[in-house]
Amino acid sequence: MFLERTLHMLQTQTDCETRAAELGRMGFMQWLGSLEGRGSFVLQAEYALGAADKFRSTDPAVEVFCALIEDALVMPPRPLDLALPEKRRRGGARSRRQLI
Repeated sequence: MFLERTLHMLQTQTDCETRAAELGRMGFMQWLGSLEGRGSFVLQAEYALGAADKFRSTDPAVEVFCALIEDALVMPPRPLDLALPEKRRRGGARSRRQLI
């Protein structure tokens, strides 16, 4: 359920590559927080990659999300770049309605 919500969030239209990267990182962190603690990380990651595969070529944020999952599967593990997005003004309600 959380995975579907995360993928839906990542399919928003972005104005630049930087914003797509920020959304992809936030989606990855949200997905990490929703993982089942006693479940296999590899199996859950493969399931997420399979679910996201059909959106990967059309949505840049989903591509970033998938790349982070693939990096997390690489052994030996290494730190990932998971910086939070910079604070910025979004333009208010009028701007958000135009994206819909």
